[in-house]
Amino acid sequence: MSVITSFSNPKIKEAVKLREGKHRRRSGKFLIDGYRELDRALQAGIRVLELFTIQPFTVHENVRVHHVTESVMEKISFGDRREGFVAVAEVPAQSFEIFETKIGAKPCPLLAVMEGIEKPGNLGAVFRSADAAGVDGVLIADSHVDPFHSHSIRNSMGTVFSMPMVNASSAAVCRWLKEQNFQIAAAWCSESAMSYTSLDYCRPMAIILGSEAEGLSSQWSDAVVIPVTVPMLGIADSLNVSVAAGILFYEARRQRSLVSRY
Repeated sequence: MSVITSFSNPKIKEAVKLREGKHRRRSGKFLIDGYRELDRALQAGIRVLELFTIQPFTVHENVRVHHVTESVMEKISFGDRREGFVAVAEVPAQSFEIFETKIGAKPCPLLAVMEGIEKPGNLGAVFRSADAAGVDGVLIADSHVDPFHSHSIRNSMGTVFSMPMVNASSAAVCRWLKEQNFQIAAAWCSESAMSYTSLDYCRPMAIILGSEAEGLSSQWSDAVVIPVTVPMLGIADSLNVSVAAGILFYEARRQRSLVSRY
């Protein structure tokens, strides 16, 4: 069994480059750190191309396994992750057509729309909340971050792999939602907005959230978009986007659970 020992090995240099967003976009590949995330990627059907490991590991026969030294593993690992697994995977294809196929069997879809999110960790945390609350899909609008950034994958606990998603412009996302007859609720920090508990979430619904710094764009000020707000009772004027997302997702789930009982 050969072991990669050098940082200058072409495969190691290529893996390190995949920490850069521009290289991920150009190559159509990304890195997965850790056993839990790798296992969830495989279960979700993500195509894993290569695996770097410091210990015996068996994956699908089409995955090339490279054994490396601990120092090389430290070089290619993200942050303080030291589980001994780093995989190279293929970015899955995304389109509205694929998204429709994945959510098509849902009788009353609940979707999350994330506009202009600036931090990959926040995006990953929203995916995690969406998965926990039973959201059916996530649309990423005018994104500044990559859902397959290492921070996003880690904060999502690997749920970014199984959650149906589309990454498009805000205009395209808004147009698609209207064409599909979704009720659209946008989270605004405004006294004129409806309380989030007063909205009826029991029809096909899209919940729109923006960045903490910029909020939502004027794309969501259309008359068909319902502004909703979460009360702020202290001195802070906003919540972390993943916290706000969790509140809204679980209110939708609560209402839908009550309806399903009757």
